[in-house]
Amino acid sequence: MEYTEIKGVPIRASRIGLGTWAIGGDLWGGADDDASIATIHRALELGITLLDTAPGYGNGHSEEVVGRALVGRRDKVIIATKFGLEPVAGGGVVRNSSTQEIQRELEDSLRRLQTDYIDLYQVHWPDANTPFEETAATLKGLLDAGKIRAIGVSNFSVAQIERFSRLAPLRTVQPPLNMFERGAEAEILPYAHTHGLTALTYGALCRGLLSGRMDENTHFANDDLRGAFDPKFKQPLFGQYVRAVQALDKYAQTRYRKRVIHLALRWVLDRPGVGVALWGARRPTQLDPLPEVFDFHLDGDAFAEIDRIIAREVAQPLDPVFMGPPERETERR
Repeated sequence: MEYTEIKGVPIRASRIGLGTWAIGGDLWGGADDDASIATIHRALELGITLLDTAPGYGNGHSEEVVGRALVGRRDKVIIATKFGLEPVAGGGVVRNSSTQEIQRELEDSLRRLQTDYIDLYQVHWPDANTPFEETAATLKGLLDAGKIRAIGVSNFSVAQIERFSRLAPLRTVQPPLNMFERGAEAEILPYAHTHGLTALTYGALCRGLLSGRMDENTHFANDDLRGAFDPKFKQPLFGQYVRAVQALDKYAQTRYRKRVIHLALRWVLDRPGVGVALWGARRPTQLDPLPEVFDFHLDGDAFAEIDRIIAREVAQPLDPVFMGPPERETERR
């Protein structure tokens, strides 16, 4: 395992962090809590020290599972969770980073996680209806009170990161990043590197696409976000991405005697500015490839060849813009 630092957090952060969105069940075809807990325990055995979760993952269910899994292990793990998605009547969420919402969500998260502090507390999505000054002041108060150890933002633009960092001691940023979704490379990762922020990138396997386990006949349940919302998993794009994965897998085997899953994770870890790559898993066997990620690196020729393969197979790669939750229906202040 490789490790890095997050300012304000005494535990070293593993450069592979366990993402727990799918553990929440909603939008991922249901949950198996026993398997999820076994997965978290296996992750800790493999040296993972950072678990990333959120109340929005299964309406708090992911946090509950993480809390159960960490009984007796809390002091050895960095818990990174989020706030700012308010459930609404009839289902769904809207962005809300107001003081009242933060206080409500924090107490609920502490209860579900069975802890009295959060290592890394992150704004899940920017909220246009709440002034950054209000959100930042509330977080600084929680920091001073010892309720949280570090502040982060997720899905923020560089302009938003820069503005927020002037108001609160910001330590991390969390953008999506994988071979197919590279928007963060242009500005966010360079900014984070220059300003001493740890980048926790999510979606390293592009919602399983880069695991190498899918083919063009793969189908998804009706309650699975990939089949329901993600254009990458609909034809004709799905076929293009699958062929790209197959070509990348062939390259990984030829050049490194690895598989595409190892190549995809190493690609993220070797990108300039990346601190931690979040890897979603909910069955222990999904973590089996982890040890083979740390015995090789990609050079300039490898990056160039990966770019050529993707450009040849995918006509127009898409970033995951479909995942952004709506703003509240209220007058902006």
